[in-house]
Amino acid sequence: MKGDRVEAVVDTGQGSTQTFEIVATKAGRRVEIATARGVVEVSEVTRSGTPVRTGRFMQSRLVALVEHPASESTEKPVEVSTRRRMGAGSDG
Repeated sequence: MKGDRVEAVVDTGQGSTQTFEIVATKAGRRVEIATARGVVEVSEVTRSGTPVRTGRFMQSRLVALVEHPASESTEKPVEVSTRRRMGAGSDG
């Protein structure tokens, strides 16, 4: 979905980290993550499955992989409040 993004924080080996970001830039595209043989691959993919942009990271150097899904709608989120009844479920 447009707006989905994945942040990859990688150890550079020099005592610092570097952040990479893969974003679904157009409508109908999505971000997929695959792990195989010590390599994490993050790809922006079209509807038909064709990769547009790909980032490959060594699993041993990956500090964090954070997925940020796009919001589903522009409407105000529903606010939910709960109340706990006092005395319910406890008989003394």
